[in-house]
Amino acid sequence: MKPIIKICLIAFLSSLYSGHSLAKTFKIATLAPAGTTWMKLMKEGASNISEKTDGRVKLKFYPGGVMGNEQTMHRKINVGQLQGGAFTAGGLARIYPGIQALNLPMIFTSLDEVDYVRSKMDAFLKQNMERGGFVLLGITNGGFAKIMSQTALTDLEAIRASKVWIPEGDTVVMETFKSLGISPISLPISDVFTGLQTGLIETVAVIPTAAIAFQWHSSTAYVTDLPVIFLTGLLAIQKKSFDKISAGDQVILKQEIDSVFKQLDTLNRSDNEKATKALKKYGIKYVKPDPAEIRRWKKLSDQAIANMAKTGIVTQEAVDQVLQHLSDYRKAQ
Repeated sequence: MKPIIKICLIAFLSSLYSGHSLAKTFKIATLAPAGTTWMKLMKEGASNISEKTDGRVKLKFYPGGVMGNEQTMHRKINVGQLQGGAFTAGGLARIYPGIQALNLPMIFTSLDEVDYVRSKMDAFLKQNMERGGFVLLGITNGGFAKIMSQTALTDLEAIRASKVWIPEGDTVVMETFKSLGISPISLPISDVFTGLQTGLIETVAVIPTAAIAFQWHSSTAYVTDLPVIFLTGLLAIQKKSFDKISAGDQVILKQEIDSVFKQLDTLNRSDNEKATKALKKYGIKYVKPDPAEIRRWKKLSDQAIANMAKTGIVTQEAVDQVLQHLSDYRKAQ
């Protein structure tokens, strides 16, 4: 065989092997139960990704916490058992603390404010996550978390006397509650239902859809009708795994997931409204603190934000940007 023909043949075979090696299945864990809107849309997105990449890129989901809590998910990502996961902001804070800047206590008063700030912040957060070794494929609005409890709670003294749950490892919520003089009980999400039934905990902060999906409403009777924290859901894949697929397939993956998360933003808003109505039908009573008490909570929350930025729980840069965008929006109204 002539040398030039041999070289061309080797190059051709190498290209075929390279194309094959770019095929990738991303194993992604989530705490979201099977059958939820989130899982339905993610599976549809995964199907579109597989089709548009001719099967080179596939997403396999493990719902319902079968892969463990967020700390366990990180360990499994590190050893290659998983490539990514759906996380809370607290679950990704170890990668980039500023990711929690959208979840600062009592900063937002409306979804319009959230939408504006996110239009300015999403790209910034994605860039910093990538520097930390993770590709942040999507951010979705979870909704405003409110306090659900077994007794009516309209002042700090009543909340301080209650057994309050916080998500395991969520430093923002921990610091917020500490600033309010609350000594919370940290548990993984999977243990909350049992905790409410046994009396280990009596009070949770949760969005309406999650309260129903996890059946926590069955062990509570009241909602304190005041947004405490705005929650986000995040889908992230380890960058070194993401980099193993071609640039073209990376674009397809990002575009399809972005499309899914835009749908989720719309549906989550609608689902939370429906869930709120459902909670009221289930007999959950809504109570609200008086204006002076709300101002008291807000003042203490602002102190918590300053402490979190000072200690590095959330980066000062991200906090400053969120608050500046929020200020710009309010001035324009």
